[in-house]
Amino acid sequence: MTDACFQLKGSVFTTIILELYQYSRESFTQQLKDKINQAPGFFHQSPVVISLEKINDNVTEVDFDELLDISRQFGLQPMAFKCTKSHFKSAINATSLALLSDSALRTTSRKPLPESSTLQASSSMEEKKLVPRKSKIVTRPVRSGQQVYYEGADLIILSQVSEGAEVLADGNIHIYGALRGRALAGINGDTSARVFCQKLEAELISIAGNFILSDFMRTQAWQQAVQVYLDEHILHVAAV
Repeated sequence: MTDACFQLKGSVFTTIILELYQYSRESFTQQLKDKINQAPGFFHQSPVVISLEKINDNVTEVDFDELLDISRQFGLQPMAFKCTKSHFKSAINATSLALLSDSALRTTSRKPLPESSTLQASSSMEEKKLVPRKSKIVTRPVRSGQQVYYEGADLIILSQVSEGAEVLADGNIHIYGALRGRALAGINGDTSARVFCQKLEAELISIAGNFILSDFMRTQAWQQAVQVYLDEHILHVAAV
């Protein structure tokens, strides 16, 4: 029997990214209230990362203690910030929340190599064949409270995804049954990923971090066979 007290492991779980563009107490409070009221059960106790990557350049100061307090009043659980703007970092450190690196949020950003670097690499490395990873196939229903994640390829569910269950994949998600829980495709940043299901009754669908909730989906192709795809940061629901 081991005497170890603990073990550290990596995991995948749904985290809400709150992208802040500008801030005033009144506007932020009202807009957050409106958003929470769309799906109170989904947002309750949800972990939140506050991103300042897209905040307006003319915003030089934010009352982070006030912002965090308002978020907690509405049931959110802020756990970290994401920010590269140096003038915010001392104020973020004062909150005692973590400041995440890019790698911590499972996003990828690739820059093309300079031409000289590309030539040097190709001359010193043998060409390798890329072997595509097989899709993961799940034959049983995904029950409430369960989470299924597949890294690097598509996830195929041959049955239903129950309310309160969650399925995630780096690629597409195919559900040959009813989708009543949450489906998150392209979670590593693949904006071309799609979600397919035979019967749409989902709590949430997300592609590359952009999500829609059940209230919106009820106005689209509810209880129909659909595909959900991303086009210019907007999720579209189309009957198939």
